[in-house]
Amino acid sequence: MDTAGIQKQSFGQTEINWDKLQKTKFYVVGAGIFSGITVALYPMSVVKTRLQVASPDAVEKNALSVIKGLLKTDGIPGLYKGFGTVVTGAIPTRIIFLTALETTKLTALKMLAPFKLSEPTQAAVANGVAGLMASFCSQAVFVPVDVVSQKLMVQGYSGHAAYTGGLDVVRKVVKSDGIRGLYRGFWLSVLTYSPSSAVWWATYGASQRVIWRFLDDGNAAPTKGKIILVQAAGGISAGATSTCVTTPLDTIKTRLQVTGHDKRTTTKQVVRSLIADDGWIGFYRGFGPRFFTMSAYGTSMILAYEYLKRVCAKDD
Repeated sequence: MDTAGIQKQSFGQTEINWDKLQKTKFYVVGAGIFSGITVALYPMSVVKTRLQVASPDAVEKNALSVIKGLLKTDGIPGLYKGFGTVVTGAIPTRIIFLTALETTKLTALKMLAPFKLSEPTQAAVANGVAGLMASFCSQAVFVPVDVVSQKLMVQGYSGHAAYTGGLDVVRKVVKSDGIRGLYRGFWLSVLTYSPSSAVWWATYGASQRVIWRFLDDGNAAPTKGKIILVQAAGGISAGATSTCVTTPLDTIKTRLQVTGHDKRTTTKQVVRSLIADDGWIGFYRGFGPRFFTMSAYGTSMILAYEYLKRVCAKDD
């Protein structure tokens, strides 16, 4: 009983909740940190998107061939197609996401306290609800950015239209479909990213506490190295789990969003096309790059995120 109490207290010392953060510093420093991570991992998003929308007769059949093709035709800039749009939209999206995440998690933890749940279960529920709500709230900004950036990622590939930039995409989409064209695939995006976010954060919240039990030696004050190790392992577990669960919906959403302006492809038609071309395995197109991206991004993001919270914590 005493051991369990020590474990709970020692891990609790690593948690920095919303009410303990300097909000302005949190947003400013966070924008820089997460932009840096986006720069490092963005090429894998381009590769994943191209694999998901490739036609059956496309020459580039795997991640390596896509990378070689991009470097051959566009050089290094080819790996960053649509990057400017993503970075511009990432700041407001991230602010909305992190605010909703932290405030919802804090509220959920307070509401769960009377139920006396185990620490992993309590963390899983609170983090899962927070991740779901954060993703849902940020979709209003994220979806238009996603639509524009993905059209730029696949321009000129497998018959997709070419653009002069993000504003050109917006102009043509609005001209063809109105503002709603920028929200094409909105509900699929919600159904993809909200559950993905819920699974990611729930897995992260629970797994790090389970992992901690195997590493905790009973000391009241955990070392920084041990905390980072547990957080990294939790990030890997969360990324792997959410990728496996949500890749099929992500593939459908991506295909729907990059369809040409002159077409009115429905979700049902996209599903039929994927099955006709590759069978059920078609729903996992781009799984490798997406798995790598989500695992690498998840681990990098959570370590940066936890570091950010330590840097921005209020002095007691």
